[in-house]
Amino acid sequence: MAELKEERLAREIYEKVGGMGNVNKIIHCMTRVRMSLNDEEKVDLVGLKAIDGVMGVVEDDTLQVIVGPGTVNKVANKMVDMAGVRLGDPIMIQETDQVVKENKTGLEAAEELARETKAKQKKKNNTPFKRALKSISNIFVPMIPAFVGAGIIGGIAAVLSNMLVAGTISGDNWANSILVLNIIKNGLFTYLQIYVGINAAREFGATEALGGIVGGIVYLSGMTPEAPLPNILTGGTLSPGQGGIIGVILAVWLIALLEKRLHKVIPEAIDIIVTPTIALLTIGLLTIFLIMPVAGAISTALVGAINWVLTIGGAFAGFVLGALFLPMVMFGLHQVLTPIHIEMISSTGMTLLLPILAMAGGGQVGAACALWLKCKKNKQLTNMIKGALPVGILGIGEPLIYGVTLPLGRPFVTACIGGGIGGAVIGALGGIGAIAIGPSGVALIPLIANGQWIGYILGLLAAYAGGFIATYFFGVPKEAMEPTEL
Repeated sequence: MAELKEERLAREIYEKVGGMGNVNKIIHCMTRVRMSLNDEEKVDLVGLKAIDGVMGVVEDDTLQVIVGPGTVNKVANKMVDMAGVRLGDPIMIQETDQVVKENKTGLEAAEELARETKAKQKKKNNTPFKRALKSISNIFVPMIPAFVGAGIIGGIAAVLSNMLVAGTISGDNWANSILVLNIIKNGLFTYLQIYVGINAAREFGATEALGGIVGGIVYLSGMTPEAPLPNILTGGTLSPGQGGIIGVILAVWLIALLEKRLHKVIPEAIDIIVTPTIALLTIGLLTIFLIMPVAGAISTALVGAINWVLTIGGAFAGFVLGALFLPMVMFGLHQVLTPIHIEMISSTGMTLLLPILAMAGGGQVGAACALWLKCKKNKQLTNMIKGALPVGILGIGEPLIYGVTLPLGRPFVTACIGGGIGGAVIGALGGIGAIAIGPSGVALIPLIANGQWIGYILGLLAAYAGGFIATYFFGVPKEAMEPTEL
């Protein structure tokens, strides 16, 4: 029987990263297989990038192998199946290390010194900010498919609802269909804090069920207008959901610290009874009377400030945000925006940031089209563009970034300019927001709030055109136009 593509990719990736025993944990996002490694020196980066089907490799706290949407979940699941574990679980396979000679040659000593230098540099770069970004990524990346699915369903419901109001469609059947679609969508967004609490508990090392309960606390179930709870900051009353996911993440981090400490001091015979009770009671009270008011104030100020900047800054703010988003993706800084998007949606019903940032992908698409037109003789490059362009149009930009524009240098810069032009159009029009996160590019159209999708499409077309023109005239390196064969 012929080997399936995902089986081959899983096997070859393992071979190039130093074997299954060198991989500690595997997760994936929309396009990348993310691996925590035991020894980074065992990785053959050149060979890894040369694997047929690998579109790029990103070295960060985790080694990230870009294989594209659809393929990534198959490859990641095949890899953990081969290891006999589940996604996110530690891989406990150990491989025998080679015996190190006591009398090292000069080359061996130099290699060891290089490894030590790299390890020190990695430790130096392991800042609290980078660790926080990694935690945010680990909490929200597993939820992206849910955001995409529920968001698209909510977008369809919104379109049908607008058509019902306009009289384009009519009847109880349509009304009931919209109701059912919204019920499905609300399965995620109504109880989002609980899902975030569970994922945060997994990330911080707390009991996952306790994290879910902490997420559920912010809904203030049982509180009535006749018996409100006080807000210590404003002197008013607390509102269900106040503080949102920012408060949940903070509260779960605290319950993880407390639970670990209690496990050390509580006798084993009563640990299962006493530890969760004390942890929940302590952090529950802290969440209701301190974390919710403080996180609520922070969330309100943050969302208000972003909306103010976008309203006042207009086209200029849109250009800056659209142009800088690709470098943020390159350095992994875009993960910090996920909770901000969610807070904006919770507070105002939409995020004004996402449509602007989505223009960065439009700039990539325009740049790729220009490269395809001017570099027809470079079969290797045009073949990569053919594979990456369709998913780029749908808003998944990593294959274009790491497989096409970033390796060439200048096209990455001109693609950023295209994203800035699209962002400027969105910013100038104003009021264009998305009701959910996850998709980008053309796939974001159904999620544009209040029927403003025509404005979003204008911005997207401007990003395509800007990326194309900037790249065609200024962004094509001479070496990229040289003939190559596949």
